[in-house]
Amino acid sequence: MAKQEETSKSARILYRPVGLTSSILGGLLAGIVFKQVWRRATPGDRSDPPKALESGYGFKPILIAVTTREAIYSLVKSLIDRGHASSSDQRMVAVLSIRSPGNLHTARYG
Repeated sequence: MAKQEETSKSARILYRPVGLTSSILGGLLAGIVFKQVWRRATPGDRSDPPKALESGYGFKPILIAVTTREAIYSLVKSLIDRGHASSSDQRMVAVLSIRSPGNLHTARYG
């Protein structure tokens, strides 16, 4: 039991920088995707999305931009979270299957 707690603690310590890095990269990726979607969806000279405090835009374009941006960010965040969850599930299954006494033969000999 102590060995499993030690593994869990070390996994948490190693996960923090990985989780932080992937979250930052995911945010940057979502921003790039949103800008590309916005440029393709809006014709004309104004290819940059409107900001909430810009007076040159009406309420409708700002609302569409914010909704689109948040949908893309949520999708990217969900994909990253799911990737972390599935990879941690796979690691946990591997650790438990190798360490359980009944599976020592399978772990050593396939």
